[in-house]
Amino acid sequence: ENREDMVSSKSNRLTEALEEANKLFSGVSCAREAALDAQFLVLASNLGKEKANELHSEMTAFDSLAFAEDLLTFMGINRTEVEENDSDSEGMSGGYLPSDAWHKLGEETEKYFRRAPSFHYMLGSFKSEPPVPRQRIERQRKATRGEEKRAMPAQLKKMEESHQEATEKEVERILGLLQTHFKNDPDTPISFFDLVIDPNSFARTVENIFHVSFIIRDGFARLKLDDDKLPIIEPSKDNEGHDRSAGARNQVVISLNHQEWK
Repeated sequence: ENREDMVSSKSNRLTEALEEANKLFSGVSCAREAALDAQFLVLASNLGKEKANELHSEMTAFDSLAFAEDLLTFMGINRTEVEENDSDSEGMSGGYLPSDAWHKLGEETEKYFRRAPSFHYMLGSFKSEPPVPRQRIERQRKATRGEEKRAMPAQLKKMEESHQEATEKEVERILGLLQTHFKNDPDTPISFFDLVIDPNSFARTVENIFHVSFIIRDGFARLKLDDDKLPIIEPSKDNEGHDRSAGARNQVVISLNHQEWK
């Protein structure tokens, strides 16, 4: 019946009713009276909640926009200059903060953080553990070892024979070309580089030099220098070809890279 009067912030009726209930509760001896007291406490707590909601405290809620404005002002932004230069600096990035704005904020906030940051590993603690040994399969090795011993010598022998035969045939072919040229034109020397260089293949050029070296080594041809100090090649005479001790022998090492070949 007196709900509005009790809820009013100017009235103390709710406090007086609670004090009266405490006095009456001291004489309670029956369950019915205790139930009435509990019912009164529920009603009084609801009235107290309504009365608290109608109170207006002097505290203000946190306003993030206002805090941001105060923070920018502390960091050195001049709002007057911002409004004046707003149209001239629309394309600028980074706002109007001075160069030392963040440094100034850091010096101020450093006062309120006294605890040092904890140290931790980015990828966890380092624990070196020995690698897990792998189990070796001995049966497979024993089974394949005998086959490799039987197969590999035959293959290697076959490769060596084919390579040697190909080299001998190529040396004989180049020597035949050299001898044929001198039979047709014995007065015109052949330049060593014109003979061995393949203008379309660097690898083929190296192979030609390798094959010609066998001809020189066996005495079937010889190298000389022309008037321009460039090497020329000519086949040896019949009596010189089989006499390896005739004349002085020199070993020549030729350096030829890809750029020089071009």
